[in-house]
Order: sequence, then structure tokens, then C-alpha cells
Amino acid sequence: MSIAALCWKCGADLKDVPQPLGRRAECLICGTELHVCRQCRHYDPGKAKQCRELAADEIKDKTRANFCEWFQAGAGAPAASVPASGRASLDALFGGPPPPEPCADARAELDRLFGKD
Repeated sequence: MSIAALCWKCGADLKDVPQPLGRRAECLICGTELHVCRQCRHYDPGKAKQCRELAADEIKDKTRANFCEWFQAGAGAPAASVPASGRASLDALFGGPPPPEPCADARAELDRLFGKD
């Protein structure tokens, strides 16, 4: 049995990883542990203890294998891709980031800031 999920660390497809994920399950590409909070469907950085399951014990290291009885394999999109996709959505909604302001020579600006001649 397989799930449509991605490794929480490298983004590799986990279709060939046996299910359910055991405590020692690892990504076939990067070798990272998969029975971790970051791979769980209950993981939510915006919640208390970063978990939607209120009865779950707190796990300090969300990236290490654990014995949580509430663990259920989730999508596990890599953390690096979440802000990028959020930024893309905002850019699409509001027309992109503002153009960078032209700046003078950085060294001259630092010298002016710190009062050097």
C-alpha cells in the first residue's frame, strides 16, 4: 500500500515506501526518518505543541522519529516549499513584490551611517 505524499525534508515521492509508516521508516532518497511530527497529518505549526491532536503528548524534536500513538502519515510537503508557494499566491493576488529601490554604493551608505569620512 502507498500514499500520495512527499518526504517532509527533500520532497521525494513516498509512493514506494511501505505503509503504514513504521517508527524506523526512512525516505528512499535522502534517508531521513519519516515517522516524525513533520510528516504527520496532525502537524500544524500554528497550534499548541504544533499538533492538532489535543490528546497527543508533546514531542520536542519534530524532525526525529518518535513513538506518538496519534501519528498518521500526511502529505509532508517540505518546509522550504511552503513559504515559496505562499509568496507565489500573494504575488498572484497583489501583482508581485514591489520593485527594489535603487540604492547608492553600499560602502558609502555604511560610512554615512556610521559617521566615517
